[in-house]
Amino acid sequence: MAPATQPTVLYTIPFNLMTTKSLAFITSCGILFGLLSFMSISHEFDTVTVAGGQISGTVNTTGDVRIFKGIPFAAPPVGDRRWKAPQPVIPWSGVRKCDAFGSSPVQGSPNPFGPWSAEFLIPKEPISEDCLYLNVWTGAKSATEKKPVLVWIYGGGFNSGGAGVPIYDGEATAKKGVIFVSINYRVGPFGFFSHPELTKESGRNASGNYGLMDQIAALQWVKQNIARFGGDPANVTIAGQSAGSMSVNALVASPLAKNLFTKAIAESGANFSRPTTTLSQAEEAGMKMAQSMGASSLAELRAKPADEILKKGQGRGLVIDGYVLPQPIAAIFAAGQQNDVQLLTGWNEDEGMAFGPPKNADAYRKQLNEQYGANTETFLRFYPAGTDTEAASSQVKVSRDMAFGTQNYKWAMLQSQQGRTAYVYRFARKVPATGEYARYGAFHTGEVAYAYDNLKFIDQTLRPLEPADAQLAKEMSAYWVNFIKRGNPNGKGLPDWPVYSTTNKQIMVFDTKTGSGQLPDGPALDFLLTTMSK
Repeated sequence: MAPATQPTVLYTIPFNLMTTKSLAFITSCGILFGLLSFMSISHEFDTVTVAGGQISGTVNTTGDVRIFKGIPFAAPPVGDRRWKAPQPVIPWSGVRKCDAFGSSPVQGSPNPFGPWSAEFLIPKEPISEDCLYLNVWTGAKSATEKKPVLVWIYGGGFNSGGAGVPIYDGEATAKKGVIFVSINYRVGPFGFFSHPELTKESGRNASGNYGLMDQIAALQWVKQNIARFGGDPANVTIAGQSAGSMSVNALVASPLAKNLFTKAIAESGANFSRPTTTLSQAEEAGMKMAQSMGASSLAELRAKPADEILKKGQGRGLVIDGYVLPQPIAAIFAAGQQNDVQLLTGWNEDEGMAFGPPKNADAYRKQLNEQYGANTETFLRFYPAGTDTEAASSQVKVSRDMAFGTQNYKWAMLQSQQGRTAYVYRFARKVPATGEYARYGAFHTGEVAYAYDNLKFIDQTLRPLEPADAQLAKEMSAYWVNFIKRGNPNGKGLPDWPVYSTTNKQIMVFDTKTGSGQLPDGPALDFLLTTMSK
């Protein structure tokens, strides 16, 4: 769990009673620095009035960032509000202390697995259906500054995740002049669940995308409230990784999110050639879930305890519901009907999701023949199987490219073809690690701590980082901040990052040395997109 930020301690020693020796003593102890830092913070943000009432937060230890955690942006989605669009926040009286993260959404207990150690996971508690909270880090000194805003959306396969993950901390980004907002949204069978009764009661003839509606409600809150923290509601960037990146892609597609942001950062995830779930398919799955729980009505389902829903239910992810997503996302983009954004997108070198032991070369070639027939030889040119070792490596690369590479690559291509700006990256840094973690390289989610300058949260006993990692985090976070501020990642002292186009296919590669070059596997991705569309 991320350590709670402690407010700066104020030592009340009257200046007129200080002697030269006492001043020297205080300075040597570092207390005066803390005092002056505190004095530099504007009292304008001691309390902030937002939708629902007044809130107070904390100040970071260096005295230059105000932090507000656990701000409610909607009513708790419990009881009769389970499986409903987010409802208006319930007002409170007095000043609400917003000094700790709100509950993470209901999901299984977070335990390290694969490449993901504790700093990549939510805290073990609290976890609750009452989860619609967001967090704000601001370095503004007044509400008139109009600083650019970043809204972070977590990943987790639409079945897990939360804003309280340590590497999602917003302080470092706020120190660079960006207001950082992280949001919660419902996941699993609480966030993505359809049923004919839900469709009927909605008044929109739709059900299923409650988690996505939570994200939209949070963005609406930002639009209405962020100026009170010194932010510019007209300069908002949405960003996410994995399912968070898929969410960013869906928000850009959704007409309900129009005018809520102008830029998008999509790290390892989009929805262009994935199977789509129709409303009727999602409703059928919802009815089966209700039957498995012995619930004959929606009222009975809503009366079930959350633990039982979690145990027996299953979220289906995004639904083409005709309302939040009126058509498949690929069709919306193909028609140029998406919300207009500038885009920064990419994926990681080693984020293939192959589970279980790989097939040997013979079994791999046999499987390809069965799946791709006459295209098998072309497939093997891009993903060869001359030996068992080569076949194993190819299977991981195929997994990476189908799950992530083709998705973000397709989005960048469409941006270029439609005259919109895109910047593309490949994160190739094999993160230093020990033991079991050493085999994961540039793993899925590995780039996040670099892009948001949060290497301080990485467990150094598991991943003993090197000076090159600090330099990479400095560069990546500078690119990200530049893009958030003005839609262009380039800046003084940074290697030039070219705009992506379908003709030059220039990308930025982040490794021990940062530099641009041509996308190395464009032909392979083109081939996969062609075969996946058939």
